Amino acid sequence: MAIVRYLPFLIAAAVLIYTLVDIALIDRSRVKGLPKILWALIVVVLPIIGAVLWFFLGRERLSERGGGSVRRGPRAPDDDPDFLRKLSREQAQEERIRELEERLREIDDDKPKE
Repeated sequence: MAIVRYLPFLIAAAVLIYTLVDIALIDRSRVKGLPKILWALIVVVLPIIGAVLWFFLGRERLSERGGGSVRRGPRAPDDDPDFLRKLSREQAQEERIRELEERLREIDDDKPKE
């Protein structure tokens, strides 16, 4: 039962630590309103309220920046036009090599045997 008494303090400490780590690791271009150091100070002075303010007002979500998508490139190789062009070139090149090999075999078969 003693842990129940300390549970709110443990939760507040976990939120404080998580928020401070998030502030430290987030890219500076995604911070809104104040510099990162001031956000960290607000979170330390007002742990729960500061964390709520940080997550709702202080940081730009990736969805706000990229139109809802985290990934900027193609999702799969077959969605990438550059990959498809490269694949098409390689297939055409392999086909030309097969044709040349076939012609060489035909030429070798036409030669008189000694």
